[in-house]
Amino acid sequence: MESYAIIDESAFPLVRITFTGNKGNDSNFQRYLEQTKNCYRHKKKLALIFDATKAGIPSFSHQKMQGEWLRENKKLMEDYCMGTAYIIPTAAIRTLLKMIFSFQQQPIPYEVFETNAEAEAWVTALLAYNNR
Repeated sequence: MESYAIIDESAFPLVRITFTGNKGNDSNFQRYLEQTKNCYRHKKKLALIFDATKAGIPSFSHQKMQGEWLRENKKLMEDYCMGTAYIIPTAAIRTLLKMIFSFQQQPIPYEVFETNAEAEAWVTALLAYNNR
C-alpha cells in the first residue's frame, strides 16, 4: 500500500507529517489518521508541521474523516499539541484546509505558510516559548 503521508518523529517534540502525493484511499487515509494519533502516545507536548507541498485534494469522504478525527481527538490535541504549522504553497489546498476546519475547528493554535523555512521558524519559536 502506498503511503498517504510519512510521519517523522525523529526531532520530537517536533513532528513532521509530509504528504506523499499518493492518491488517498480508505485504507491509506485511515492509516495516516492512526499514525497521526500515535504521535500523542508519549503524552508529552509536541508541535506539528504538516507539509502539503505534494498533497493532492482528498475526496470529500476523506475530508469528512479528517474533520471527524479533529473532533474525536480534540482533548488530546488541547492537552499535548502546542501548535500546528501547515506548509501549503497552493491556494486550492489552503481553501481545502478551511473546508476541513468548517467541519470541525482545530482546537489549537495554527498558522499556514507557503515555505518550509517559515513553518520551521514559527514552530521553533513556539517550542522555545513553551519550554521556558
